Amino acid sequence: MSANVYLPHLARVVSIKEEVPGLRSIKTFRTQFLDGGFTHLCGQCAMLSIFGRGESMISISSSPLVQDYLQFSILKTGRVTTALHDLEEGSLIGVRGPYGNAFPVDSWKGRNLLFVGGGIGLAPIWSVLQTALLRKGEFGDLSLVYGARTSADIVYKDELADLKTKMPVHVSIDVAEPGWKEFVGFVAQNILDKKPSPDRTTALVCGPPIMIKTSIKSLKDLGFGDDQIYTTVENKMKCGIGKCGRCNIGRHYVCKDGPVYSWAELQKLPQEY
Repeated sequence: MSANVYLPHLARVVSIKEEVPGLRSIKTFRTQFLDGGFTHLCGQCAMLSIFGRGESMISISSSPLVQDYLQFSILKTGRVTTALHDLEEGSLIGVRGPYGNAFPVDSWKGRNLLFVGGGIGLAPIWSVLQTALLRKGEFGDLSLVYGARTSADIVYKDELADLKTKMPVHVSIDVAEPGWKEFVGFVAQNILDKKPSPDRTTALVCGPPIMIKTSIKSLKDLGFGDDQIYTTVENKMKCGIGKCGRCNIGRHYVCKDGPVYSWAELQKLPQEY
């Protein structure tokens, strides 16, 4: 990171892929630093800036083992994310970071990893999944339970199709559609249907808040302990260094103490998120 924590690195957008169309569209951006930039860990975030429009904290969805680019999957929700969605390949943006803590991937060696995602919530755990695949001999079984509201809202469609050739992937949509042959129902229901074993397993859960809470309840019902479940907290982060107070949970600042927490750790924090 630059000595000036507020000074972004210049990066070029080298590819843009539309994941989900519509008013709440999702696009995946791959960027390359012009000056060497920084390295990151699984679960960390970066502040992306559009000059003259502002900046927004976004999860880094590419693996730290990939050196060619940083990947960000972004839901169009406000001024800055709309400006990002309006970019063309070749555009320059600012990227500062990395911020926050990380998933303790090295401590999970020899364990099974269960990835649970909903909607755009697949992006924050995608870096761990890709890292685990690249280091597959170091872990036990890998599996993914992922859901979206409709088939049109599924992110990483091409990647998921390829992933199914490498590990169990269980995809669901909320309401039945013509031609849909996989699970119909919420992610929490799909977890109970598939009954993953908690034995030597760590679960990573990320998605909308209600999906996280219901999915964790399903995992708990199956025997997962609080210290076997990890998630991310997506409070509004503005400065990235724990100074502005926008993302605090009690005395914790998500931008530096999070965004990664075990469910056991979250039980000790004020229930205000």
